[in-house]
Amino acid sequence: MYNRIQVSDSPTEPFTDYSRWRLLVSEGGRHTWHYLKTDEECKNWPQTTVDKYWLGLPTDLPKLPPARNALEAAENGYKFYKNLQAHDGHWPGEYGGPMFLIPGFVIGSYISGMAFKDEERREIIRYLMNRAHPDDGGWGIHVECHSTVFGTALNYTALRLLGLEPDHPVCTRARATLHKLGGACAIPSWGKFWLSLLNVYDWEGNNPVPPELWLLPDWLPIHPHRWWIHTRNVYIPMSYLYGIRFKAPEDDLILALREELYPQDFYSIDWPAQRNNVAPEDLYSPHSAIFDLLNQILGVYELCAMPPLRKIAIKKAYRLVVMEDENTGYQTIGPVSKMFNLVARVAHEGRESEAFKRHEAKRADFMWLGPQGMMVTGTNGSQVWDLSFITQALVETGLAEEKENQTGLYKAVEWLEQAQMLNNPRHYETAYRHRTKGAWGFSTREQGYTVTDCTAEGCKAALYLQSLECTPKLISEERLQWAVDTMLSLQNPNGAFSDYEPVRVGQWIEVLNAAEVFGDIMTGYYYPECTTSVITALAIYRKQYPHYRAKDIE
Repeated sequence: MYNRIQVSDSPTEPFTDYSRWRLLVSEGGRHTWHYLKTDEECKNWPQTTVDKYWLGLPTDLPKLPPARNALEAAENGYKFYKNLQAHDGHWPGEYGGPMFLIPGFVIGSYISGMAFKDEERREIIRYLMNRAHPDDGGWGIHVECHSTVFGTALNYTALRLLGLEPDHPVCTRARATLHKLGGACAIPSWGKFWLSLLNVYDWEGNNPVPPELWLLPDWLPIHPHRWWIHTRNVYIPMSYLYGIRFKAPEDDLILALREELYPQDFYSIDWPAQRNNVAPEDLYSPHSAIFDLLNQILGVYELCAMPPLRKIAIKKAYRLVVMEDENTGYQTIGPVSKMFNLVARVAHEGRESEAFKRHEAKRADFMWLGPQGMMVTGTNGSQVWDLSFITQALVETGLAEEKENQTGLYKAVEWLEQAQMLNNPRHYETAYRHRTKGAWGFSTREQGYTVTDCTAEGCKAALYLQSLECTPKLISEERLQWAVDTMLSLQNPNGAFSDYEPVRVGQWIEVLNAAEVFGDIMTGYYYPECTTSVITALAIYRKQYPHYRAKDIE
Protein backbone atom coordinates (compact mmCIF):
# COMPACT_ATOMS: atom_id res chain seq x y z
CA MET A 1 0.00 0.00 0.00
CA TYR A 2 2.88 2.36 0.77
CA ASN A 3 5.39 3.33 -1.90
CA ARG A 4 9.09 3.02 -1.32
CA ILE A 5 10.58 6.10 0.27
CA GLN A 6 14.05 7.60 0.22
CA VAL A 7 15.31 9.40 3.32
CA SER A 8 18.67 10.54 4.64
CA ASP A 9 20.85 8.19 6.63
CA SER A 10 20.93 10.82 9.39
CA PRO A 11 17.77 11.87 11.25
CA THR A 12 19.34 14.96 12.81
CA GLU A 13 17.56 17.38 10.48
CA PRO A 14 13.82 17.14 9.73
CA PHE A 15 12.77 15.14 6.67
CA THR A 16 10.08 17.76 6.00
CA ASP A 17 9.96 21.56 6.11
CA TYR A 18 9.04 22.29 9.74
CA SER A 19 7.94 25.83 8.85
CA ARG A 20 4.95 24.28 7.05
CA TRP A 21 3.55 22.28 9.98
CA ARG A 22 0.55 23.61 11.92
CA LEU A 23 -1.24 22.31 15.03
CA LEU A 24 -4.99 22.49 14.51
CA VAL A 25 -6.88 22.84 17.79
CA SER A 26 -10.54 22.07 17.21
CA GLU A 27 -13.73 21.27 19.07
CA GLY A 28 -13.41 19.77 22.52
CA GLY A 29 -9.63 20.12 22.72
CA ARG A 30 -8.73 17.91 19.78
CA HIS A 31 -5.31 18.68 18.35
CA THR A 32 -3.96 17.37 15.05
CA TRP A 33 -0.86 18.26 13.02
CA HIS A 34 -1.23 19.37 9.39
CA TYR A 35 1.34 20.03 6.66
CA LEU A 36 0.74 23.00 4.36
CA LYS A 37 2.05 22.42 0.85
CA THR A 38 1.68 25.87 -0.72
CA ASP A 39 3.00 29.30 0.18
CA GLU A 40 -0.54 30.64 -0.04
CA GLU A 41 -1.70 28.19 2.64
CA CYS A 42 1.21 29.20 4.87
CA LYS A 43 0.39 32.88 4.42
CA ASN A 44 -3.26 32.35 5.34
CA TRP A 45 -2.41 30.14 8.34
CA PRO A 46 0.75 31.50 9.98
CA GLN A 47 2.62 29.48 12.57
CA THR A 48 1.80 30.27 16.20
CA THR A 49 4.08 30.30 19.19
CA VAL A 50 2.50 26.99 20.21
CA ASP A 51 3.48 25.45 16.87
CA LYS A 52 7.03 26.75 17.03
CA TYR A 53 7.63 25.71 20.61
CA TRP A 54 6.56 22.10 20.17
CA LEU A 55 8.44 21.81 16.88
CA GLY A 56 11.61 23.07 18.52
CA LEU A 57 11.74 26.20 16.36
CA PRO A 58 12.72 29.65 17.69
CA THR A 59 9.69 31.26 19.34
CA ASP A 60 11.06 34.82 19.21
CA LEU A 61 9.55 35.54 22.62
CA PRO A 62 11.19 38.36 24.61
CA LYS A 63 13.86 37.46 27.11
CA LEU A 64 12.64 37.81 30.69
CA PRO A 65 14.67 39.45 33.47
CA PRO A 66 16.32 37.10 35.98
CA ALA A 67 14.10 36.32 38.97
CA ARG A 68 15.20 37.58 42.37
CA ASN A 69 12.88 35.38 44.41
CA ALA A 70 10.47 32.45 44.12
CA LEU A 71 7.46 34.60 43.26
CA GLU A 72 9.27 36.37 40.43
CA ALA A 73 10.39 32.97 39.13
CA ALA A 74 6.75 31.86 39.10
CA GLU A 75 5.74 35.10 37.34
CA ASN A 76 8.41 34.58 34.70
CA GLY A 77 7.33 31.00 34.25
CA TYR A 78 3.76 31.96 33.55
CA LYS A 79 4.68 34.92 31.35
CA PHE A 80 6.30 32.33 29.13
CA TYR A 81 3.79 29.55 29.65
CA LYS A 82 0.69 31.56 28.79
CA ASN A 83 2.09 31.89 25.28
CA LEU A 84 1.61 28.12 24.95
CA GLN A 85 -2.10 28.24 25.77
CA ALA A 86 -4.28 27.37 22.76
CA HIS A 87 -7.02 29.70 21.60
CA ASP A 88 -9.69 27.48 23.16
CA GLY A 89 -8.16 27.67 26.65
CA HIS A 90 -6.23 24.41 27.12
CA TRP A 91 -2.51 23.76 26.86
CA PRO A 92 -1.63 21.27 24.11
CA GLY A 93 1.39 19.08 24.67
CA GLU A 94 3.31 15.90 24.02
CA TYR A 95 2.45 12.68 25.82
CA GLY A 96 5.02 10.20 24.55
CA GLY A 97 7.39 7.55 25.88
CA PRO A 98 6.31 4.02 24.88
CA MET A 99 7.97 2.55 21.80
CA PHE A 100 5.32 -0.10 21.09
CA LEU A 101 2.65 2.39 19.97
CA ILE A 102 3.95 3.38 16.52
CA PRO A 103 4.14 -0.25 15.31
CA GLY A 104 0.51 -0.88 16.23
CA PHE A 105 -0.54 2.25 14.39
CA VAL A 106 1.49 1.37 11.30
CA ILE A 107 0.63 -2.35 11.19
CA GLY A 108 -3.06 -1.71 11.89
CA SER A 109 -3.18 0.99 9.23
CA TYR A 110 -1.39 -1.18 6.68
CA ILE A 111 -3.71 -4.13 7.26
CA SER A 112 -6.85 -2.00 7.08
CA GLY A 113 -5.74 0.02 4.05
CA MET A 114 -5.60 3.35 5.89
CA ALA A 115 -2.86 5.42 4.28
CA PHE A 116 -0.52 7.91 5.91
CA LYS A 117 0.38 11.17 4.19
CA ASP A 118 3.89 11.29 2.76
CA GLU A 119 4.99 13.92 5.29
CA GLU A 120 3.67 11.80 8.17
CA ARG A 121 5.52 8.74 6.91
CA ARG A 122 8.79 10.65 6.69
CA GLU A 123 8.57 12.08 10.18
CA ILE A 124 7.49 8.77 11.75
CA ILE A 125 10.51 7.15 10.11
CA ARG A 126 12.71 9.95 11.40
CA TYR A 127 11.37 9.55 14.94
CA LEU A 128 12.14 5.83 14.91
CA MET A 129 15.62 6.54 13.56
CA ASN A 130 16.22 9.08 16.32
CA ARG A 131 15.01 6.64 18.97
CA ALA A 132 17.08 3.68 17.80
CA HIS A 133 19.48 2.54 20.51
CA PRO A 134 22.88 4.20 19.94
CA ASP A 135 24.80 1.01 20.72
CA ASP A 136 23.07 -1.57 18.54
CA GLY A 137 20.35 0.17 16.52
CA GLY A 138 17.45 -1.69 18.11
CA TRP A 139 14.50 -0.45 20.15
CA GLY A 140 13.11 -1.28 23.56
CA ILE A 141 9.68 -1.04 25.10
CA HIS A 142 10.17 2.65 25.95
CA VAL A 143 12.57 5.42 25.01
CA GLU A 144 15.09 4.64 27.79
CA CYS A 145 14.97 0.85 27.45
CA HIS A 146 17.66 -1.51 26.16
CA SER A 147 16.96 -3.21 22.83
CA THR A 148 14.41 -6.01 22.97
CA VAL A 149 12.85 -8.37 20.46
CA PHE A 150 9.47 -6.73 21.09
CA GLY A 151 10.70 -3.23 20.33
CA THR A 152 13.12 -4.15 17.57
CA ALA A 153 10.94 -6.58 15.58
CA LEU A 154 7.87 -4.35 15.66
CA ASN A 155 9.62 -1.05 14.93
CA TYR A 156 11.67 -2.67 12.16
CA THR A 157 8.41 -3.93 10.68
CA ALA A 158 6.92 -0.44 10.97
CA LEU A 159 9.86 1.08 9.07
CA ARG A 160 9.50 -1.43 6.27
CA LEU A 161 5.73 -0.94 6.02
CA LEU A 162 6.28 2.82 5.86
CA GLY A 163 8.43 2.33 2.78
CA LEU A 164 12.03 2.15 4.01
CA GLU A 165 14.19 -0.28 2.06
CA PRO A 166 15.81 -3.25 3.86
CA ASP A 167 19.30 -2.09 2.87
CA HIS A 168 18.89 1.33 4.50
CA PRO A 169 21.52 1.56 7.28
CA VAL A 170 18.93 1.84 10.06
CA CYS A 171 17.20 -1.33 8.83
CA THR A 172 20.43 -3.23 8.31
CA ARG A 173 21.62 -2.47 11.83
CA ALA A 174 18.28 -3.19 13.48
CA ARG A 175 17.88 -6.48 11.61
CA ALA A 176 21.31 -7.64 12.77
CA THR A 177 20.34 -6.87 16.37
CA LEU A 178 17.01 -8.64 15.97
CA HIS A 179 18.68 -11.79 14.65
CA LYS A 180 21.26 -11.64 17.43
CA LEU A 181 18.40 -11.58 19.96
CA GLY A 182 16.84 -14.68 18.40
CA GLY A 183 14.59 -13.21 15.73
CA ALA A 184 10.86 -12.63 15.83
CA CYS A 185 10.16 -16.14 17.12
CA ALA A 186 11.25 -14.88 20.55
CA ILE A 187 8.88 -11.90 20.55
CA PRO A 188 6.44 -11.61 23.51
CA SER A 189 2.74 -12.33 23.15
CA TRP A 190 1.56 -8.88 22.03
CA GLY A 191 4.19 -8.93 19.32
CA LYS A 192 3.27 -12.44 18.23
CA PHE A 193 -0.32 -11.23 17.91
CA TRP A 194 0.48 -8.16 15.79
CA LEU A 195 2.77 -10.14 13.50
CA SER A 196 0.10 -12.84 13.14
CA LEU A 197 -2.41 -10.22 12.02
CA LEU A 198 0.14 -9.03 9.48
CA ASN A 199 0.61 -12.64 8.32
CA VAL A 200 4.34 -12.73 9.04
CA TYR A 201 3.95 -15.04 12.06
CA ASP A 202 1.74 -18.10 12.28
CA TRP A 203 -1.34 -18.19 14.52
CA GLU A 204 -0.19 -21.61 15.77
CA GLY A 205 2.67 -19.78 17.50
CA ASN A 206 0.24 -17.94 19.80
CA ASN A 207 -1.15 -19.03 23.11
CA PRO A 208 -4.97 -19.10 22.95
CA VAL A 209 -6.98 -15.87 23.27
CA PRO A 210 -10.45 -17.42 23.44
CA PRO A 211 -13.51 -15.19 22.92
CA GLU A 212 -15.54 -17.75 24.88
CA LEU A 213 -14.46 -16.08 28.13
CA TRP A 214 -17.04 -13.38 27.36
CA LEU A 215 -19.75 -16.04 27.64
CA LEU A 216 -18.88 -16.91 31.22
CA PRO A 217 -21.32 -15.76 33.92
CA ASP A 218 -20.54 -12.18 34.94
CA TRP A 219 -20.32 -13.17 38.60
CA LEU A 220 -17.33 -15.42 38.04
CA PRO A 221 -14.16 -13.77 39.38
CA ILE A 222 -12.20 -14.67 36.21
CA HIS A 223 -14.70 -13.02 33.86
CA PRO A 224 -12.77 -10.47 31.73
CA HIS A 225 -15.00 -7.58 32.81
CA ARG A 226 -13.30 -7.82 36.21
CA TRP A 227 -9.82 -7.33 34.76
CA TRP A 228 -7.98 -4.01 34.79
CA ILE A 229 -9.63 -1.70 32.30
CA HIS A 230 -6.75 -1.42 29.80
CA THR A 231 -6.17 -5.17 29.78
CA ARG A 232 -9.81 -6.02 29.14
CA ASN A 233 -10.17 -3.36 26.44
CA VAL A 234 -7.23 -4.87 24.58
CA TYR A 235 -8.52 -8.39 25.15
CA ILE A 236 -11.91 -7.58 23.58
CA PRO A 237 -10.67 -7.06 19.99
CA MET A 238 -7.83 -9.55 20.41
CA SER A 239 -10.29 -12.29 21.34
CA TYR A 240 -12.43 -11.46 18.32
CA LEU A 241 -9.48 -11.41 15.90
CA TYR A 242 -8.05 -14.61 17.38
CA GLY A 243 -11.46 -16.25 17.18
CA ILE A 244 -11.66 -15.62 13.42
CA ARG A 245 -7.88 -16.09 12.89
CA PHE A 246 -7.72 -12.92 10.87
CA LYS A 247 -4.60 -12.36 8.77
CA ALA A 248 -3.68 -9.87 6.09
CA PRO A 249 -3.56 -11.12 2.50
CA GLU A 250 -0.06 -11.92 1.25
CA ASP A 251 1.79 -9.33 -0.80
CA ASP A 252 5.42 -8.85 -1.80
CA LEU A 253 6.26 -6.86 1.31
CA ILE A 254 4.73 -9.45 3.65
CA LEU A 255 6.69 -12.19 1.88
CA ALA A 256 9.86 -10.13 2.24
CA LEU A 257 9.26 -9.60 5.96
CA ARG A 258 8.91 -13.35 6.46
CA GLU A 259 12.50 -13.59 5.32
CA GLU A 260 13.85 -10.54 7.14
CA LEU A 261 12.41 -11.07 10.63
CA TYR A 262 13.87 -14.54 11.20
CA PRO A 263 17.41 -15.91 11.14
CA GLN A 264 15.96 -19.26 9.98
CA ASP A 265 13.68 -20.23 7.12
CA PHE A 266 10.14 -19.02 7.90
CA TYR A 267 8.53 -22.13 6.43
CA SER A 268 10.60 -24.51 8.54
CA ILE A 269 9.64 -23.01 11.93
CA ASP A 270 7.88 -25.24 14.45
CA TRP A 271 5.23 -22.70 15.36
CA PRO A 272 3.57 -24.40 18.38
CA ALA A 273 7.01 -24.59 19.97
CA GLN A 274 7.24 -20.78 19.81
CA ARG A 275 4.20 -20.05 21.99
CA ASN A 276 6.25 -19.55 25.14
CA ASN A 277 9.48 -18.54 23.41
CA VAL A 278 10.28 -15.11 24.83
CA ALA A 279 13.77 -13.62 24.72
CA PRO A 280 15.43 -13.06 28.13
CA GLU A 281 15.91 -9.40 27.16
CA ASP A 282 12.11 -9.05 26.97
CA LEU A 283 10.92 -11.19 29.84
CA TYR A 284 9.77 -9.02 32.75
CA SER A 285 6.79 -11.00 34.05
CA PRO A 286 7.18 -14.76 33.46
CA HIS A 287 4.09 -16.95 33.14
CA SER A 288 2.85 -18.66 36.26
CA ALA A 289 2.69 -22.45 36.26
CA ILE A 290 -1.09 -22.16 36.50
CA PHE A 291 -1.23 -20.01 33.38
CA ASP A 292 0.97 -22.40 31.40
CA LEU A 293 -1.26 -25.30 32.43
CA LEU A 294 -4.34 -23.33 31.42
CA ASN A 295 -2.80 -22.62 28.02
CA GLN A 296 -2.22 -26.33 27.49
CA ILE A 297 -5.87 -27.04 28.29
CA LEU A 298 -7.06 -24.22 26.02
CA GLY A 299 -4.73 -25.47 23.29
CA VAL A 300 -6.55 -28.81 23.35
CA TYR A 301 -9.89 -26.97 23.35
CA GLU A 302 -8.83 -25.04 20.23
CA LEU A 303 -8.40 -28.36 18.40
CA CYS A 304 -12.04 -29.18 18.97
CA ALA A 305 -13.67 -25.79 19.63
CA MET A 306 -17.41 -26.15 19.11
CA PRO A 307 -18.31 -23.98 16.09
CA PRO A 308 -21.74 -22.84 17.41
CA LEU A 309 -20.20 -21.76 20.73
CA ARG A 310 -17.30 -20.01 18.98
CA LYS A 311 -19.74 -18.16 16.73
CA ILE A 312 -21.73 -16.92 19.71
CA ALA A 313 -18.52 -15.85 21.48
CA ILE A 314 -17.22 -14.03 18.42
CA LYS A 315 -20.51 -12.20 18.09
CA LYS A 316 -20.37 -11.11 21.75
CA ALA A 317 -16.77 -9.94 21.45
CA TYR A 318 -17.53 -7.97 18.30
CA ARG A 319 -20.51 -6.30 19.95
CA LEU A 320 -18.18 -5.16 22.74
CA VAL A 321 -15.77 -3.76 20.13
CA VAL A 322 -18.58 -1.72 18.60
CA MET A 323 -19.78 -0.45 21.97
CA GLU A 324 -16.28 0.67 22.94
CA ASP A 325 -15.94 2.59 19.66
CA GLU A 326 -19.30 4.27 20.12
CA ASN A 327 -18.66 5.11 23.77
CA THR A 328 -15.41 6.92 22.97
CA GLY A 329 -15.92 8.62 19.62
CA TYR A 330 -13.83 5.88 17.96
CA GLN A 331 -10.78 6.69 20.08
CA THR A 332 -11.17 3.85 22.61
CA ILE A 333 -9.28 3.98 25.89
CA GLY A 334 -5.90 4.16 24.13
CA PRO A 335 -3.99 3.70 20.87
CA VAL A 336 -3.33 -0.05 21.25
CA SER A 337 -7.00 -0.97 21.61
CA LYS A 338 -7.94 1.61 18.96
CA MET A 339 -5.89 -0.12 16.28
CA PHE A 340 -7.01 -3.60 17.30
CA ASN A 341 -10.58 -2.30 17.13
CA LEU A 342 -9.93 -0.81 13.71
CA VAL A 343 -8.68 -4.13 12.33
CA ALA A 344 -11.67 -5.91 13.88
CA ARG A 345 -14.13 -3.45 12.34
CA VAL A 346 -12.49 -3.73 8.90
CA ALA A 347 -12.42 -7.54 9.16
CA HIS A 348 -16.15 -7.55 9.88
CA GLU A 349 -17.48 -4.57 7.91
CA GLY A 350 -14.87 -3.75 5.28
CA ARG A 351 -12.88 -0.70 4.25
CA GLU A 352 -15.89 1.14 2.85
CA SER A 353 -17.73 1.02 6.17
CA GLU A 354 -18.71 3.97 8.31
CA ALA A 355 -16.63 2.46 11.13
CA PHE A 356 -13.49 2.68 8.98
CA LYS A 357 -14.18 6.34 8.18
CA ARG A 358 -14.75 7.23 11.82
CA HIS A 359 -11.60 5.46 12.96
CA GLU A 360 -9.63 7.22 10.24
CA ALA A 361 -11.01 10.60 11.31
CA LYS A 362 -9.63 10.12 14.83
CA ARG A 363 -6.29 8.47 14.07
CA ALA A 364 -4.42 11.78 13.81
CA ASP A 365 -5.50 12.68 17.36
CA PHE A 366 -2.82 10.27 18.60
CA MET A 367 -0.01 11.51 16.32
CA TRP A 368 2.24 14.21 17.74
CA LEU A 369 5.07 16.01 15.99
CA GLY A 370 8.13 17.08 17.96
CA PRO A 371 11.75 18.03 17.30
CA GLN A 372 12.76 14.38 16.76
CA GLY A 373 9.89 13.49 14.42
CA MET A 374 6.34 12.18 14.67
CA MET A 375 5.37 9.84 17.50
CA VAL A 376 2.20 8.12 18.66
CA THR A 377 1.02 9.28 22.07
CA GLY A 378 -0.33 7.24 24.97
CA THR A 379 -3.77 8.85 24.67
CA ASN A 380 -5.30 11.58 22.50
CA GLY A 381 -3.58 14.07 24.80
CA SER A 382 -3.37 15.13 28.44
CA GLN A 383 -5.58 18.20 28.17
CA VAL A 384 -7.59 18.03 31.41
CA TRP A 385 -4.64 16.83 33.45
CA ASP A 386 -2.34 19.67 32.37
CA LEU A 387 -4.94 22.44 32.57
CA SER A 388 -6.01 21.38 36.07
CA PHE A 389 -2.55 21.66 37.58
CA ILE A 390 -1.64 24.84 35.71
CA THR A 391 -4.74 26.68 36.88
CA GLN A 392 -4.44 25.41 40.45
CA ALA A 393 -0.86 26.69 40.56
CA LEU A 394 -1.97 30.10 39.30
CA VAL A 395 -4.58 30.42 42.02
CA GLU A 396 -2.32 29.13 44.81
CA THR A 397 0.52 31.51 43.89
CA GLY A 398 -1.77 34.52 43.56
CA LEU A 399 -0.90 34.97 39.89
CA ALA A 400 -4.56 34.42 39.02
CA GLU A 401 -5.36 37.77 40.66
CA GLU A 402 -3.12 39.70 38.26
CA LYS A 403 -5.14 41.45 35.59
CA GLU A 404 -2.78 40.50 32.77
CA ASN A 405 -3.46 36.78 33.43
CA GLN A 406 -7.23 36.93 33.62
CA THR A 407 -8.05 36.55 29.93
CA GLY A 408 -6.25 33.21 29.87
CA LEU A 409 -8.00 32.10 33.05
CA TYR A 410 -11.39 33.00 31.58
CA LYS A 411 -10.61 30.75 28.59
CA ALA A 412 -9.38 28.00 30.90
CA VAL A 413 -12.66 28.00 32.82
CA GLU A 414 -14.58 27.81 29.55
CA TRP A 415 -12.51 24.85 28.41
CA LEU A 416 -12.77 23.04 31.74
CA GLU A 417 -16.54 23.49 31.72
CA GLN A 418 -16.97 21.86 28.32
CA ALA A 419 -14.56 19.05 29.24
CA GLN A 420 -16.75 17.73 32.07
CA MET A 421 -18.78 14.64 31.20
CA LEU A 422 -22.49 15.27 31.65
CA ASN A 423 -23.84 11.77 31.04
CA ASN A 424 -23.00 8.16 31.61
CA PRO A 425 -21.68 6.19 28.61
CA ARG A 426 -24.06 5.45 25.75
CA HIS A 427 -23.44 1.76 26.43
CA TYR A 428 -23.17 1.63 30.19
CA GLU A 429 -23.69 -1.62 32.08
CA THR A 430 -23.76 -3.66 28.86
CA ALA A 431 -20.19 -2.56 28.12
CA TYR A 432 -19.08 -3.10 31.74
CA ARG A 433 -18.40 0.62 32.22
CA HIS A 434 -18.31 2.67 35.40
CA ARG A 435 -20.33 5.88 35.67
CA THR A 436 -18.98 9.00 33.97
CA LYS A 437 -21.63 11.61 34.82
CA GLY A 438 -19.83 14.55 36.41
CA ALA A 439 -16.36 13.17 35.75
CA TRP A 440 -13.32 14.64 34.08
CA GLY A 441 -11.03 12.34 32.12
CA PHE A 442 -7.34 12.60 31.35
CA SER A 443 -7.79 14.22 27.95
CA THR A 444 -11.17 15.20 26.49
CA ARG A 445 -14.85 14.72 27.17
CA GLU A 446 -15.29 12.73 23.96
CA GLN A 447 -12.71 10.12 24.98
CA GLY A 448 -15.19 9.37 27.69
CA TYR A 449 -13.33 7.60 30.51
CA THR A 450 -13.61 8.57 34.16
CA VAL A 451 -10.22 8.80 35.82
CA THR A 452 -10.19 9.15 39.59
CA ASP A 453 -7.46 11.71 40.08
CA CYS A 454 -8.35 13.60 36.89
CA THR A 455 -11.90 14.05 38.18
CA ALA A 456 -10.51 15.18 41.53
CA GLU A 457 -7.98 17.61 40.05
CA GLY A 458 -10.53 18.91 37.55
CA CYS A 459 -12.99 19.49 40.38
CA LYS A 460 -10.33 21.30 42.42
CA ALA A 461 -9.46 23.49 39.42
CA ALA A 462 -13.15 24.33 38.92
CA LEU A 463 -13.58 25.21 42.60
CA TYR A 464 -10.43 27.32 42.62
CA LEU A 465 -11.16 29.15 39.39
CA GLN A 466 -14.79 29.87 40.18
CA SER A 467 -13.82 31.30 43.57
CA LEU A 468 -12.15 34.21 41.75
CA GLU A 469 -14.09 37.41 41.12
CA CYS A 470 -12.77 37.67 37.57
CA THR A 471 -14.00 34.31 36.26
CA PRO A 472 -17.48 33.26 35.13
CA LYS A 473 -19.35 30.67 37.18
CA LEU A 474 -19.97 28.21 34.35
CA ILE A 475 -19.94 24.93 36.29
CA SER A 476 -23.10 24.81 38.36
CA GLU A 477 -23.42 23.56 41.91
CA GLU A 478 -25.39 20.59 40.58
CA ARG A 479 -22.58 19.62 38.22
CA LEU A 480 -20.06 19.81 41.04
CA GLN A 481 -22.33 17.49 42.98
CA TRP A 482 -22.20 15.04 40.08
CA ALA A 483 -18.40 15.15 40.29
CA VAL A 484 -18.59 14.42 44.02
CA ASP A 485 -20.97 11.53 43.37
CA THR A 486 -18.57 10.06 40.85
CA MET A 487 -15.56 10.43 43.15
CA LEU A 488 -17.39 8.75 46.01
CA SER A 489 -18.53 5.94 43.71
CA LEU A 490 -14.88 5.14 42.99
CA GLN A 491 -13.91 4.36 46.59
CA ASN A 492 -12.94 0.79 47.37
CA PRO A 493 -14.11 -1.08 50.49
CA ASN A 494 -10.73 -0.49 52.16
CA GLY A 495 -11.12 3.29 51.73
CA ALA A 496 -8.52 3.70 48.99
CA PHE A 497 -9.04 4.81 45.39
CA SER A 498 -7.82 3.17 42.19
CA ASP A 499 -7.60 4.70 38.72
CA TYR A 500 -10.63 4.20 36.44
CA GLU A 501 -13.06 2.23 38.58
CA PRO A 502 -13.16 0.32 41.88
CA VAL A 503 -11.07 -2.84 41.94
CA ARG A 504 -13.18 -5.73 40.66
CA VAL A 505 -11.02 -8.75 41.49
CA GLY A 506 -8.17 -9.63 43.84
CA GLN A 507 -4.48 -9.66 43.03
CA TRP A 508 -4.53 -13.44 42.73
CA ILE A 509 -5.75 -12.90 39.15
CA GLU A 510 -2.18 -11.90 38.24
CA VAL A 511 -1.44 -15.62 37.83
CA LEU A 512 -3.28 -15.25 34.49
CA ASN A 513 -1.04 -12.43 33.23
CA ALA A 514 -0.12 -13.31 29.65
CA ALA A 515 1.77 -10.14 28.70
CA GLU A 516 5.35 -11.14 29.71
CA VAL A 517 6.55 -7.52 29.32
CA PHE A 518 4.18 -5.94 31.88
CA GLY A 519 3.55 -6.76 35.51
CA ASP A 520 0.50 -6.10 37.69
CA ILE A 521 -1.91 -5.54 34.80
CA MET A 522 -4.70 -8.02 35.44
CA THR A 523 -6.53 -6.09 38.14
CA GLY A 524 -6.79 -2.56 39.43
CA TYR A 525 -4.65 -1.38 42.33
CA TYR A 526 -4.95 1.15 45.13
CA TYR A 527 -2.95 4.30 44.43
CA PRO A 528 -1.87 6.85 47.06
CA GLU A 529 -1.81 9.60 44.44
CA CYS A 530 -5.42 8.90 43.39
CA THR A 531 -6.50 8.68 47.02
CA THR A 532 -4.73 11.93 47.90
CA SER A 533 -6.28 13.76 44.95
CA VAL A 534 -9.79 12.71 45.91
CA ILE A 535 -9.35 13.49 49.61
CA THR A 536 -8.02 16.98 48.93
CA ALA A 537 -10.73 17.66 46.32
CA LEU A 538 -13.48 16.63 48.72
CA ALA A 539 -11.94 18.71 51.51
CA ILE A 540 -11.92 21.81 49.30
CA TYR A 541 -15.44 21.07 48.10
CA ARG A 542 -16.69 20.67 51.67
CA LYS A 543 -15.44 24.15 52.59
CA GLN A 544 -17.55 25.73 49.86
CA TYR A 545 -20.52 23.34 50.01
CA PRO A 546 -20.65 21.89 53.54
CA HIS A 547 -24.09 20.27 53.34
CA TYR A 548 -23.98 17.99 50.28
CA ARG A 549 -23.30 14.35 51.25
CA ALA A 550 -21.51 15.56 54.34
CA LYS A 551 -21.55 12.15 56.06
CA ASP A 552 -20.20 10.32 53.01
CA ILE A 553 -17.43 12.87 52.55
CA GLU A 554 -16.51 12.68 56.23
